[in-house]
Amino acid sequence: MEAFLISTGIVALAEIGDKTQLLSLLLAAKFRKPWPIIAGIFAATVVNHFLAGLAGALITQWLGPDAMRWILGISFLAMAGWMLIPDKLDDEDTKVVDNLGVFGATVIAFFLAEMGDKTQIATVALAAKYTTLLPVVLGTTLGMMLANVPAVLLGEVAAKKLPIKLVHMVAAVIFAMLGMVVLLGSQLSAWIA
Repeated sequence: MEAFLISTGIVALAEIGDKTQLLSLLLAAKFRKPWPIIAGIFAATVVNHFLAGLAGALITQWLGPDAMRWILGISFLAMAGWMLIPDKLDDEDTKVVDNLGVFGATVIAFFLAEMGDKTQIATVALAAKYTTLLPVVLGTTLGMMLANVPAVLLGEVAAKKLPIKLVHMVAAVIFAMLGMVVLLGSQLSAWIA
């Protein structure tokens, strides 16, 4: 349950103001059909995050626990720093294949925009940390939906009212804390006991 809840919270926070959330706003403005867009975001996220989670689980099997601890700790600290850099939507991210329909265009555009994105990298790291693929993928997918469904339904009104800098700072602090806990885990356990 911890893997699911942490994954949901981290990705929901990390997604606010992210380029894929901006893409959600763009798709909503372009097509004005929220339900196929939401379904497309869900489908793209499930596939993308499953593959990312699978990569995290495989990395854990290949590396020893000490190497994995350092990689995860440093990755979470890097994610904390990355959270403080505002995202921009590139022209390439906004190219949508119109002949695929709203659902198909959303799936393709969202899947491609998510490649190498903060939330995808976070999914890899979370799956490696928790070694439980399903709860992590379900959690990160729910986090994506929690951040993107309101963006699609409420559009720019919601986006303008969210304190994006504050949300990013909170997410950065959470990532930094996770990084420190992972790096200092055995020392913290000994110190607390």
